[in-house]
Amino acid sequence: MPQPPNPPTPSLPICLHGRAAARGRALVAEALAAEGMKMWHHVVLSAVRDLAPVAQADLGRGVSLDPKDLVGVLNDLQAAGLVVREPDPKDRRKNAVSLTDEGDRLLQRCEKAAREANDALLAPLSAAERDRFMDLLTRVSGMEG
Repeated sequence: MPQPPNPPTPSLPICLHGRAAARGRALVAEALAAEGMKMWHHVVLSAVRDLAPVAQADLGRGVSLDPKDLVGVLNDLQAAGLVVREPDPKDRRKNAVSLTDEGDRLLQRCEKAAREANDALLAPLSAAERDRFMDLLTRVSGMEG
């Protein structure tokens, strides 16, 4: 019988990055929850703001969310008065999703709360260290370009 792989060493960069990412996600999720928002709801609401009016199918692809899961999130957001779904003017067979004024106000509060959560995550670092850390994360993530 083959040996199971050795567990990752806690001092490896991938382990430290994973722990920091998990802590950051938890802090942001807690901040969003204080606004009555779940993480996926925030992701979808942000994408709607950036893309609106957006066809529901395009929205799902844009946030990499399964169509049936997206419907559940959109149902929640619409019931809360944060988005509206109307026939897409480009193709009446599709729904287009847009942000309501209340959705925009909530999104602004959530973004402020998320920034504060990120500030709490990075609080042990000086301003110069934060800049350097962000530069290094950008390079390691492959997002530098």
